Amino acid sequence: MSTATSSSILLSGGTIIAFNEEAGSLEVIRDGALLVTDDHISGIYNTAHPSNLPENTEIVDCTHKIISPGFVDTHRHGWQTAIKTLTANTTLPDYMFRYAAGNASGYYTAEDVYIGQLAGLLEALNAGVTTSLDHAHHIWSKETSEAGLKACDDSGARVYWNCAFSGTPTYPCSEQIADFKKFAEPRASSNGLTTLGVAYDGWSFSPPEDTKAVVALTKELNIPVLTAHYLGGPWTGENIPELLQTLGLLNTDMAVVLSHAMGITPTVAAILRSTNQFISITPESELHYGHGHPNSHQIQDQASLGVDTFHTFSTDLLTQARIWLQRTRARLYDQVLERWEIPKNNPMSVNQAFLLATRQGGLALRRPDLGVIRVGAKADLVVFDGRTPGMLGWRDPVAAVILHANVGDIQHVLVDGKFRKRDGKLTFENYDSVIDRFLASAERVQKAAIDRPDPVIEGRFWGGCPYGLAAEVDASRGSGTGYGKQFLHKD
Repeated sequence: MSTATSSSILLSGGTIIAFNEEAGSLEVIRDGALLVTDDHISGIYNTAHPSNLPENTEIVDCTHKIISPGFVDTHRHGWQTAIKTLTANTTLPDYMFRYAAGNASGYYTAEDVYIGQLAGLLEALNAGVTTSLDHAHHIWSKETSEAGLKACDDSGARVYWNCAFSGTPTYPCSEQIADFKKFAEPRASSNGLTTLGVAYDGWSFSPPEDTKAVVALTKELNIPVLTAHYLGGPWTGENIPELLQTLGLLNTDMAVVLSHAMGITPTVAAILRSTNQFISITPESELHYGHGHPNSHQIQDQASLGVDTFHTFSTDLLTQARIWLQRTRARLYDQVLERWEIPKNNPMSVNQAFLLATRQGGLALRRPDLGVIRVGAKADLVVFDGRTPGMLGWRDPVAAVILHANVGDIQHVLVDGKFRKRDGKLTFENYDSVIDRFLASAERVQKAAIDRPDPVIEGRFWGGCPYGLAAEVDASRGSGTGYGKQFLHKD
């Protein structure tokens, strides 16, 4: 590598997973080169050594490597990093009553929010997630709100920080909105990568004046992205997309991302297609919490991928894409097997899984310059080492990434043309101090969470469907050897 300081970087000799806008499909360029100038991709070449490069261009050897667009996560809650492993066997009601935003507010400080959000975003960058849509429901005070936003600025990631308005007795929605407007003013500390958006789940149960105020805010500030949870099926009775359409929020310039949407109906699918709005499928989360996937595979043309509560499972989009690919294949195979027929085709390709984790995320945010490699797109890039043990022998780079790669195979990550991970290590300054601060925070947060009494789960979920028992399975014979405890306390 050259040591010259420049605003141009050439990734030379790699296999590039580009996107052909005219054809609307992926395009692979072998032994090519990619030129980054400032924050964007300025050249893609069929040769490893193009001529007429800008003066002092830094040359990065990518021989035997795969150059991919950065991954786009369209649903996560970054501040919750500290409760990692506490939620390994939770159900959604257990999570909601113990760990979710409203119940965590009593034991999270602004420092806990800041360092958890920062550590979580750095974990995502390490995994090649260059853009995150953060449903930020740590809005308990101006201090905790601002802490999460500052962590986004400091991380070096591209983040849509969507403030989740939900009024409390000590911090009503009107004050939350007033503070948000102050946050939205030009901020000298901002690195330009953090975009403010709105998250709101109170459409049917919050005071009507709060909902009106949130809707008015989106129009007053021309909010670029609005996000909301939407499950459907037995989980919730209200149909959020139809309500948003009634409020005039879907057919606008504002992107609307509906998280989960497993119970989406044909009517809602038609609404999303006609207004070009997207859902965010979070495969590992939905399998863990028992959401089910009755319909979301049928609207992948308006879908993207997210991680959700990454304190419980993987923070990388590689895992989410892989799980969703095989989950969808299994569902569609089962339809053939139920007819006592043998499947003769594979219903979903690795290319489609790759697009869901990259370009579709950019489109969900109405950012066609994200999640793709093409001239003019943002220089958010991931470079995989093709000579690691798990990657040896690859021929199809898309299949290699979706089916074989892991976070350890990621050698470089660039966001906005700057290295955020280089030679396998995060470039974040004083990362060791982040680790120390985070571990101190996690010790406090985890102890407080563990000390809380277990929730009593009975009756009906949010007054709707009743609770039911799932059969528990055992990997060991005999009594007393089965389900097991969680190893959360020091012996």
